[in-house]
Amino acid sequence: MLYTETVNPACTNVNLGFNIKPYDEIPGPKPIPILGNTWRMLPLVGEYEISDTAKISRLFYEEYGKIVRLSGLIGRPDLLFVYDADEIEKIYRQEGPTPFRPSMPCLVHYKSVIRKDFFEDIGGVVGVHGEPWKKFRTRVQKPVLQPQIVRKYITPIETVTNDFIKRIEDIQQENGELPGDFDNEIHKWALECIGLVALDVRLGCLGGSLVPDSEPQKIIDAAKFALRNVAVLELKAPFWRYIPTPLWTRYVRNMNYFIEYVNKLVCMKYIDAATERLKKKKYTNEEDHSLVERILATEANPKVAYILALDLILVGIDTISMAVCSILYQLATRQEEQEKVYQELLKILPNPNTPLTTSHLDQAIYTKAFIREVFRMYSTVIGNGRTLQNDTIICGYKVPKGVQVVFPTVVTGNMKEYVNDANIFKPSRWLKAAADQKLHPFASLPYGYGARMCLGRRFADLEMQVLLAKLIRSYKLEYHHQPLKYKVTFMYAPDGELRFKCIKR
Repeated sequence: MLYTETVNPACTNVNLGFNIKPYDEIPGPKPIPILGNTWRMLPLVGEYEISDTAKISRLFYEEYGKIVRLSGLIGRPDLLFVYDADEIEKIYRQEGPTPFRPSMPCLVHYKSVIRKDFFEDIGGVVGVHGEPWKKFRTRVQKPVLQPQIVRKYITPIETVTNDFIKRIEDIQQENGELPGDFDNEIHKWALECIGLVALDVRLGCLGGSLVPDSEPQKIIDAAKFALRNVAVLELKAPFWRYIPTPLWTRYVRNMNYFIEYVNKLVCMKYIDAATERLKKKKYTNEEDHSLVERILATEANPKVAYILALDLILVGIDTISMAVCSILYQLATRQEEQEKVYQELLKILPNPNTPLTTSHLDQAIYTKAFIREVFRMYSTVIGNGRTLQNDTIICGYKVPKGVQVVFPTVVTGNMKEYVNDANIFKPSRWLKAAADQKLHPFASLPYGYGARMCLGRRFADLEMQVLLAKLIRSYKLEYHHQPLKYKVTFMYAPDGELRFKCIKR
């Protein structure tokens, strides 16, 4: 049978009219009896480390080409790596209204089985699929994504960021360097921002050193544990699906902490307070409402706001923090580019104490281009993916329903056939004046694409832009230690101590 209308010759290198090749012919690492390909991720005998997932993605492309099948995975479907941006675009554009993103099956199981008593039919946007996901996202996405709502948070996030910069000044050592655990300070800033957005409250993360058993620090540690053990639970033999392994038991206990503690004593506390404030206020314009108030005003069940806040805290803390770690490291190690960012900010903000406005951020074009270039070369999310809902032709092969397709953004964003001078860090490629630059729109998608694009992306962008505008306008960042390698925890970020030197401008 011919499927010539769906074949992409750039990927298959065959002429139209050739028969579609069977799925079993897709190249990839050969499985062994019983252990399949799962053995490759096992301790001692395995050849891959989970922290090297980005490196593995590159090795697969170099050895096998633009489509690679990783089969024989105990307890899970095959993984199909696709490195052709045209094919990636086709898959995205053909998906229906409820795309299935194969992320965090352990969280899916936790929400839908272990704690179905709590989530019921309000599973949230993370670890939920199909109609329940669509129903929840439809209820919350309008206020979360509306630019006018996001812009309301420029001043509050600037206030948090000013406190963060004051914190930097307080913890600087005598030589001007920041302590090795500076990444934890970034996590505090991220949680404080999320508290403002999701709960309408300051959580007090930046007032001084938090002891290990403080409320904010425990939330940060729990969120990091939840995300950073996903890869271990999923990529190694997932015995947790059959027996309660020690790691799975700790994972469930950690998630229960979110339900029993973070939800009851944090989310419910502050969202219920917002409900009472809303009852007492008289608004002449709906746009006067905060994000939380907008949701509470339209939803009879406050649990929608509780679960949205839980999802934002669970996923947002570590993701935004690791992205900022990467951006600041690239700024500190690329002095020429940092100077361009500074000069732009100096022009926009002659007085560094001038309160930020939408106009200021709109003018920070090169600053935003720098962020996008960091995401292209060092994609914080190493890949996106979909579980196929129908048999699909990909790169000339007939791929069956149920296969999990992986789009390795960390590789495609650095492929010379999709990006001019792909191995050169060049923020200017994102400027309108560089419209002649080759830059495939589906080669670098740090927030994903389509209906399941990251719900919090506008707030994430705002927080990063405000942080850079305030920090780089007032400080020069330097890094005087051995270069850091990038590795995967859940995100892809520099591995090591961020001993930046901060020099007041």
